[in-house]
Amino acid sequence: MSESQVLTELDAGVLTLTLNRPDKLNAYTAQMGRELAAAFRRADTDDAVRVVIVTGAGKGFCAGADISGGADSFGGNPTTKVFGDADAPRNGSSFIEAIFDCRKPSIAAINGAAVGVGLTLTLPMDIRLASTGAKFGCVFTRRGLVPEAASAWFLPRIVGLPQALRWCYSGRVFDAAEALRGGLIESVESPEGLLARAQEIAREIVDHTAPVAVALTRQMLWRFSAEPTPWELLKIDAAMNMTLGAGADVREGVASFIAKRAPNFPGQVSTDMPPQYPWWTRT
Repeated sequence: MSESQVLTELDAGVLTLTLNRPDKLNAYTAQMGRELAAAFRRADTDDAVRVVIVTGAGKGFCAGADISGGADSFGGNPTTKVFGDADAPRNGSSFIEAIFDCRKPSIAAINGAAVGVGLTLTLPMDIRLASTGAKFGCVFTRRGLVPEAASAWFLPRIVGLPQALRWCYSGRVFDAAEALRGGLIESVESPEGLLARAQEIAREIVDHTAPVAVALTRQMLWRFSAEPTPWELLKIDAAMNMTLGAGADVREGVASFIAKRAPNFPGQVSTDMPPQYPWWTRT
């Protein structure tokens, strides 16, 4: 069995996933994609996981696809291609689906180069932080390709269409300061402080919020943000709040606020989602 390319560590509700090909700047492979998808699917159903942090081993985050197989890395020879894995649904995009569908918030702690798929795999995540030495690039047009991993859907929603077009048209690599100005990342941290800041954000979620409410909020914000009107959302949020309002989590949230103590929410994502969820599967 080949060595794992995604390391996992769970500590007090925070699952850290580390892309683990440091000698290759964590260049993406089909195996890495499968392992990343599996880790997010496990996190989705594991009530011990409240937040997922993704970072890279060594000096890089993910320096794009491993193209050691030449042009066949993107198709052609099934033994060398990076994408289009026959075992993964939707032509290898399963890690994007797993991240997007996960009910747990995710944070990308981008500690080095995040180019090509190294950038696009962070887009379905909720929060992106970067170290001062991080580099970014939507380099697809410089390889004769188009933006992959649904990045043409995600990127404009995060940074706006004009900025997305500018970065995707040129395909150039840019630094963390430009990524911050463009709205791609939330903050720029020192290399030694990056993971600590990601953990600080994660702890704020773990220690103060209800798991079920966070899971529902994540899906509502992602799935309704592009709707042309608020009317369908109004049907959903009102119904869910009526259900949640009669439950134990809201009683605990109010009681802890009045008592000025930390909450201990009993609801679990695996068993206590309201009957309105998942609303997008209903006709």
